[in-house]
Amino acid sequence: MALPLSGKVCLVTGATRGIGRGIALQLGEAGATVYITGRTLKPKSDGKAGTSGSLTTTAEEIEARGGKCIPVQCDHADDEQVKQLFEQISKEQNGRLDVLVNNAYAAVSLLTEQYGKKFWEVSPNTWDTVNNVGLRCHYIASWYAAKMMVPAKQGLMINVSSPGGLNYLFNVAYGVGKAACDRMAADCAFELKKSNVAFISLWPGAVKTEIFEETILSDKADNFPDGFLDVFQFGESVEYPGKAVACLAQDQNIMKKSGRILLTAELGEEYGFTDIDGSNPLNFRQIKSLLKMSGHPWLAAMTPGFLKIPFWLWSISASKF
Repeated sequence: MALPLSGKVCLVTGATRGIGRGIALQLGEAGATVYITGRTLKPKSDGKAGTSGSLTTTAEEIEARGGKCIPVQCDHADDEQVKQLFEQISKEQNGRLDVLVNNAYAAVSLLTEQYGKKFWEVSPNTWDTVNNVGLRCHYIASWYAAKMMVPAKQGLMINVSSPGGLNYLFNVAYGVGKAACDRMAADCAFELKKSNVAFISLWPGAVKTEIFEETILSDKADNFPDGFLDVFQFGESVEYPGKAVACLAQDQNIMKKSGRILLTAELGEEYGFTDIDGSNPLNFRQIKSLLKMSGHPWLAAMTPGFLKIPFWLWSISASKF
């Protein structure tokens, strides 16, 4: 029996670890041919990928599940390497690209190290570390992807973003970058609409990435305020956003979602999927989840799951008008 994404060609940037790895795993498991990028091609010499991960490790995981993966070593800070990446995909897939997931990010470790510091207390180069690979590179990859998708009159692009684009989170450079990712998705969707190419911004919840798992067990955890790391107890695995992306890639009415910000937890409810352990991760809009996270399990148990903070109220709380 054919898998739901058989014949589809996907590209996931920054897939050596974390959310990118989880997305690539789910797309491959669903039958897509998945190109993955990252700076680290092979595991460390001791054979342990650690928190850095590697392209070959991710590719082996995908293939172990019966998927097809093509790892491409690429530094998304280098425009020439990005150009060569898309030329390779076009050549090998006869110009076809169905899904682009912009996930590459170079500032995860920096964000944990600088947590709690004000923007004037750190190097101004923080801006470049956070937003060159994490914002600018998304625009460049989208430009190349559009060159392939627009003539085909089909395709889906996704920016992996976060609620930090709406409310303060981590630091100034992070929030500005995520807000820009959201706006990029909306504006690109506007220009791509007549070409039947969708562009959305995806907000995962608290994701139990390799680096955050390591942080919880290290001295760095002391830098975070009380309750911050507790959120990750109810967080999602790196594959939960992958399930969301796989469902979006199968959605025959995806253009109705184009230009929107979509939450992984909301998509889980809509498409009917759970995390890999069978759980339903934290939904930041759900009153029940918020009560559970804040240490009120009995009250949470009595609260109906359909009660949520309206999007308009969430949005207006951050309005500057």
